[in-house]
Amino acid sequence: MANAQTHDHIRANTPCSPQDVETFLNDAEALVMRRGGRMTRIRRKVLRLLLESAEPAKAYDLLANLDGEGSAKPPTVYRALDFLQESGLAHKIESLNAYVACGHTSHTHSAVFLICDECGGAEELHAVATSEALKAEAAAAGFQMTRAVIEVRGTCRDCAA
Repeated sequence: MANAQTHDHIRANTPCSPQDVETFLNDAEALVMRRGGRMTRIRRKVLRLLLESAEPAKAYDLLANLDGEGSAKPPTVYRALDFLQESGLAHKIESLNAYVACGHTSHTHSAVFLICDECGGAEELHAVATSEALKAEAAAAGFQMTRAVIEVRGTCRDCAA
């Protein structure tokens, strides 16, 4: 990262992004319960930290911010992150080894991230046509795709300006 400034555009797709953290956390908990899961205190806190983070968050940064959760250790955070990913509430950006909350719980999608090499910001796109093309090509190869995370590296609009 050339400079470590933070931009307001870190989360794209604002129509789908949570506007109110508390409401989203309650909706996420209801979603998890409908699917037969449980939103534990740690899972909820990790999701809150992801929602409140201005940039993709690393697991150890989340662990450091789990104040009041006493016995939280790295495996606890990783289990919470795995659960949130499986529930469609978070994505892992592999190249950054970091996580972001996903506010698109009302519909399934493949995650497409635009990652700025200058500021480290990551925008999530729907990229519906790209996802459909990828599913079609995977099916043509005899592969049934369940989900994908695509990472695109470059320079964001603010850094390019």
